[in-house]
Amino acid sequence: MSIPTATGDELAGVADLFGALTRDELESALSELAFKRGEAVDEDAIDDAVAAAIERYYLVAVDHDGERLLAPGPVAFPTLPDGAEDLPHIMDASDRDIDDGGVVEAAERRLRADAAQAVDADDTERVERLLDVSYDLETWGSTDVSDVRSRLDDALENRN
Repeated sequence: MSIPTATGDELAGVADLFGALTRDELESALSELAFKRGEAVDEDAIDDAVAAAIERYYLVAVDHDGERLLAPGPVAFPTLPDGAEDLPHIMDASDRDIDDGGVVEAAERRLRADAAQAVDADDTERVERLLDVSYDLETWGSTDVSDVRSRLDDALENRN
């Protein structure tokens, strides 16, 4: 894994290693991995990789004990990148026990807002991607977002 090409699954794996991480902690972890591998640390690339993982639901932002944390999301299959197993010994980040229900609730809330925006913007590509996320969210979080999926389906049908 080089930092600019880190997969969403790898970013979720790093967050999962600690239960969840703040954005700064996750970016610091990625910098540590790059340094450990002798790779150049590109802060902009790291920021972009984390933003993309959040945008694509590999990571979900959730408020926990007054902190905004990133936890693995509904589309992620958390995978540890090479060398990540050493991060708990390198970083000054504590393990966090995040309530799964809170993460699911945050992901569902975000999906609902994103779906409304995508439908209002008539963004077919985003609507299609969110349809996929809705299935992943239901399986991953044991929640029902069929009403969101119906709205997304209707938006696609009305375009045709």
